[in-house]
This record gives sequence, C-alpha cells and structure tokens, in this order.
Amino acid sequence: MSDLKERYLKAQQEERKKQLEKHSKTIKDFITLCSEIGLKLTSENFSYIETIGIVAKYPNLLFHLKPELKKVDEELIECKSLEKHFEKKNFNSGMLYSDKFIAMAHPYFRRSLSEYANFAPRFIDLFWKFKDDKVKTYIALDANRVRINVDDSAYSELDTWYGGSFKKQIEKISDGVVKIRPPGQLDETDISFFFNEAYSLDIKWNEKSGIKTFQAEEFKTDKVTINIGAIEYYPVRYIHAEYDIKNKHFRHFDGAIHFYEKDEYFQRRDSDLNFNEKIGTHLKARTYKLFKMNKNVSIDTWITYTSHFCTGNPLVFEYFEGKYPDHIQNLLNKIVNKASG
Repeated sequence: MSDLKERYLKAQQEERKKQLEKHSKTIKDFITLCSEIGLKLTSENFSYIETIGIVAKYPNLLFHLKPELKKVDEELIECKSLEKHFEKKNFNSGMLYSDKFIAMAHPYFRRSLSEYANFAPRFIDLFWKFKDDKVKTYIALDANRVRINVDDSAYSELDTWYGGSFKKQIEKISDGVVKIRPPGQLDETDISFFFNEAYSLDIKWNEKSGIKTFQAEEFKTDKVTINIGAIEYYPVRYIHAEYDIKNKHFRHFDGAIHFYEKDEYFQRRDSDLNFNEKIGTHLKARTYKLFKMNKNVSIDTWITYTSHFCTGNPLVFEYFEGKYPDHIQNLLNKIVNKASG
C-alpha cells in the first residue's frame, strides 16, 4: 500500500506540474493584469487544484480585482448585484465567470470546509439555480482565490443527498428544543460512512409577536476540525429562519458556520440550544455567515435549502420526514437482526 500511495502522490505532483506548464501563458497574463492594479504576484501565488483548476491566491484578491463589489452584511454580497459583473453557467455551479478570471463561492461550502475539495452537493447547485423575484438572496464568496483558466472545464462527482417535504403547519409546531442523534447501535465506521460524521442535530422553535423563529446547529464528531490561523476549531453548521405566521412564509433565512474551540465544543454538543440560558454565562461561537434569503421565502424553499446545507446528514431527513431514508433503515434492521440472532 505504501508503494501504491507513493506512486499516487508522484502522479499528482506530475499532473500539477504539467497543468501549470500548460497554462504558463495564462498565469503570466494574470500576473500582468494584477500588476496593473498594484498587486505583485509571482509563480508562488499559483497552484493547480484538481477539483477547481488553475488558482491564484492572494489576500482579498477578488475585491482587488472587482473593487465595485460591495458587502452588505458581514461577508455577504447581494446575488442580484453579481449579475452585473459575472455570468453563471448551469454546468458549473459555484463559479462566476468574467473575461479574465472566475470568482467562486466561499470554500466553506466545500466538502469538509476544505478549500481543496469540490462543493458539497447539492446546496450550491440549488442556490446557483434559485430564481424567485419575491426573494432577495446573498452569498459569501472566496475572497482570497480566483480561478484563472476561464474555460468550460468542470470537476463533477456523484453523491447521495436527502431532502424532505414539510407538511405540517408551522404555526402549530410547539415552542421548544429538539435533539436528534444517530442510533446507538452504530459504531464509528457506520456513523462516518452513513451519517457523514454527524454527532447530533439541535433544533429550537420560538414564537414572539407573530414570528416563529427556527434555529438549528449540526454537530459533527470530534474528528472534524478546521484550523484558522494557529487555532483548531470544531465547525458547526448553523441555520436561522423567521416565519411570518400571518403571511405564511419565511421573511428571513440564513446559514452560517459556528466555530467552537475544543472546550466549548465538548460543553455544547451534549446540551441543546437552550445551553446559554442553562449555564447563565453565554457561550458565543465565532461565526462566519455563508448565505441569506430575505422577504418571501416559501416553506418548500426553506426545507430544500436546509436539507442540502446539511449535506448527507440523515438526521435532517429524520426531522422533516419522521423516519430514516430507506437505506439507513435497512442498515439498522440488519444490525438489530444480527445482534438478536
């Protein structure tokens, strides 16, 4: 296996070298483009990433190239404004095309929040194709990187995802918290493979002045971490939405990543969304907002994007449908039958 791994890594290095040489003129032209706006880039600023293409990396590069882009809420940009500067292509979700480079959705939309991975299906694919004049949409972009090979190449992969239709009347949902965890019969390997490292799904509903507020945090196992600077964090997807009971639609819906440090993570994951009220002192995670929808957001839209934002997590399906997907239930039946036999 070590020889096989060594050959694989060597092949990857050779492919990177080949692609960088193939696009040497493109890289040179982009260096010239950047020099014209006062940026000094060298060959060290460029890399080939199999899942993306030829990538230029420089602090706040996108906003140096497009200073007219305006952030309206933390790191979010109104999607409508992006249409003035970029073109979307149906086959390559998450990419925004211009003449000289391609802007990209934020790397936290990628698998395991890794800047080297492909986008986690299918949230970005759905968000890219979303059209509803009654809804204002916002997105976080990759500020420090752009793709410079402006062509039709795209990396694709197959995946399984779960969604569900929410049939209950939201105004009839009782206020309170919900916590869902994978079945206790599953071992670490099963949870990793079938539950995408899900540890728990925490949900809270609260009604005030005709507005029903939804919050959810998706905790992964302690195997899933991300380094920001010199600090190791445990990333937790967070969803917040506000449902207008009178008008029967969501007036607001956003998604973010909460970053907990180690002690905070272990304090919080076995509690619920009333944790701060219980302990008296507030635990406030570092937050990075990734998308937002405002105005008239339908229940179906909210369910679909919530499901796909928590990609590959059957706990979301269980909450909305009241059962596991068939292949998860079949797995559990086999485990129970084996234990009883």
